[in-house]
Amino acid sequence: MSQASLHLGVVMDPITDIAYKKDSTMAMLWAAQDRGYTLHYMEQEDLFLNAGQAYARMRPLTVHRDPDHWYDMGEADARPLAELDVILMRKDPPVDADFLNAVHLLGFAERDGVLVVNPTPSLLTCNEKLFAQQFPECCAPTLVSASDAVLRAFHAEHGDVIFKPLDGMGGSGIFHIAPDGRNLGAVIEQLTLGGTRQVMAQRYLPAIKDGDTRILLIDGEPVPYGLARVPLAGETRGNLAAGGQGISRELTARDRWLVEQVQPTVRRLGLIFVGLDVIGDYITEINVTSPTCLREIDDQRGTRIADQLLDAVARRL
Repeated sequence: MSQASLHLGVVMDPITDIAYKKDSTMAMLWAAQDRGYTLHYMEQEDLFLNAGQAYARMRPLTVHRDPDHWYDMGEADARPLAELDVILMRKDPPVDADFLNAVHLLGFAERDGVLVVNPTPSLLTCNEKLFAQQFPECCAPTLVSASDAVLRAFHAEHGDVIFKPLDGMGGSGIFHIAPDGRNLGAVIEQLTLGGTRQVMAQRYLPAIKDGDTRILLIDGEPVPYGLARVPLAGETRGNLAAGGQGISRELTARDRWLVEQVQPTVRRLGLIFVGLDVIGDYITEINVTSPTCLREIDDQRGTRIADQLLDAVARRL
């Protein structure tokens, strides 16, 4: 099959609501369309299973580089996912039951020979907060617990601590508790739902003032530039969704060492597109669901990251 005849499906949040200027999925769709791929649009709730075969209500999609008119879409038609060659799973977290059920359905398409990016077994096993903890030598002191007493003891030990949920994104639900412990009890109670939900605590890293850097890996190989998301004054979150400013920078020797530690596992799991979040000398998260920041790096560096990703997809196919 020629590359130009490929059928590419995308599962994403509503395309009507994206941030046109920075949406990474749009860069992938533009790059695919430029190669002659036929695009098919789906939202998570469009997926369904019938007699053991995965289907979706797909809509033919055409994308445009126009901030006032960035897509055209045809009528929905229920068709087997097996008719597609590749599916980009680009639904943003939270990784809740609906997300996991959708991933399970995509697994039926994988069984029929469709390439899902990223592979569904890895999406099901690699919690973005917990995955990084497989590499403790790369991480700042970190605790995961639902226990008020255990979380309080971690704060007492480290003084300056970040608390966050295990399924959030974009900086949502992140709290910085200073050494004085003000609001510690309320934060623990809220995040753990009264001691019934596991949360993460990490020693606060003052290097956040210089940015939380997103490093993109394609088939395990790092893009040579990261995006440092620098917090607003008085903020502890660099996430662009929380108002951070994105500044591209070259990877450091420490960045490359961190990448080398995770590369074997990333490759073993078949992860095609991964985003490491690095503050100072430490990895804080490993993003596998819908890594972003392509557009900002491309705009500042003249790279074409989506094309690199599609080259990797073509090699897999």
